[in-house]
Formats: sequence, C-alpha cells, structure tokens
Amino acid sequence: PLLQPMSEIAGRMSIQSGAHHLEKTQGGSGVLLSGATGVESAQVLVLGGGVVGMNAAKVALGMGAQVIILNRSLSKRLTDFQQQHTSQLSINLSSQANIEQQLETADLVIGAALVAGASAPKLITRDMLKLMKKGSVLADVSIDQGGCFETSKVTTHDKPTYVVDDIIHYCVGNMPGAVAQTATLALTNATLPYILDIANKGYQQAMLDNQNLMNGLNIYQGRVAHQAVAKSLNYQHRPISF
Repeated sequence: PLLQPMSEIAGRMSIQSGAHHLEKTQGGSGVLLSGATGVESAQVLVLGGGVVGMNAAKVALGMGAQVIILNRSLSKRLTDFQQQHTSQLSINLSSQANIEQQLETADLVIGAALVAGASAPKLITRDMLKLMKKGSVLADVSIDQGGCFETSKVTTHDKPTYVVDDIIHYCVGNMPGAVAQTATLALTNATLPYILDIANKGYQQAMLDNQNLMNGLNIYQGRVAHQAVAKSLNYQHRPISF
C-alpha cells in the first residue's frame, strides 16, 4: 500500500514523458498520441497490468491513444477496465510472441512489469528492438528494480534519455521526483497512518496488528526477512516471528 501512490504517479508520468520524447524535436518519430482529424492515433503498448500499467493506460486513453495491455493473467479488474474502453483498448496475455507482434506497430512502450522486492523480468531483448519503428520510445518504469528491457540503464531527470538501435530509451530512476509536491503529499497520505501506529504501539505490536506492515519488513536484526529480497540479493531467507 505504501508504494501505490508512487506507482500511480510513475505510471501517469510515463505517458506524459513518453509523449514528449516522441516529438521530432526530441529525436522521436514525430507522432502525436491523439492523432488528428484524418490521422490515426498512436499505439501505446503497456507491459504489465498492475498499478503502474493501469495508470499509464488511463492517461494514454485520455490522450486519445490506442492502448494494448499485456499481462500475465486476465483478472476481473482488467476485463472490467476493458469493457469501459472497448474502442480504444485491448488486453491480452503476456508472452514473447505477443510482445514481438505488438512491438512492430507500437509507438510508445511502457515497461510496467514489477515483482515486489525482486528484480524486474526482462521482457524485451536488444534483438527485439529491430522489430520496432525508428524513433519509437521505450519508457521503463521498472528501472528502480533493474528494468524490464535488456537495454535499460538508469538515467536522470537532467539527462533522461539515450538511444539504442534508433529506439529512444527513457529510464529515469525515481520518476515521481520530478513532481515533488504531488509525490510528497501522496506519499505522506499513505504513510502517516503507519507512522502513527508505530509511534503509538511500537514497531513489533504495530506489525503484529497490521499484516501490510509485517509484509513490508525486509531486514530485522541482520537477517533478510523478505523472501523476494533474499532471492534477488542471494541471501538466505530467514522468516521473522516476534
């Protein structure tokens, strides 16, 4: 729950930033997401249908783009979302074949595949870039977890992009930092109840009373308590009990 506000903001920003870097002045293909009278709208491919992916899709749809979401499963939340946007949105299962097929027509690709506490899965290899149109944009929101594109490397807000094989890569770490006022308020709203719980009850009782807080415990007294973190860093997972 504490990461949800940042995921929402990063997902929304990925479309805003991706659309900007599609502009010809930024080295992009010169495509407008919404299209224009007599001109087709751009195609946005979203890899991952979680909080990041859903928020990216909402903004892209609002800007008039055609949106494809590829996810590991077709949840009721996703199917309900598709029914609300039948003319602009399609949702399918994520597979290498489906990703490769959609890359051929995508103008903007959003990397929104996240695994809590673990490294992001690599969904697009360098070899797959040759399927894409020159000047297309990859925006890797999962860069803070290592990125879900083989060619991803962390960039900054000062120098947000680089080009590999004619494809623009936007891989800014901590994307919400660019909208600090919004991000701070959103994060404070989410974290304050937990902070008050810890202050009033002590951290042990607060975690015993709140499973979400317990699930967020990564390291305790030198032991790695989070299984995904332990696996990613090659440490022994040692569950904690109070």
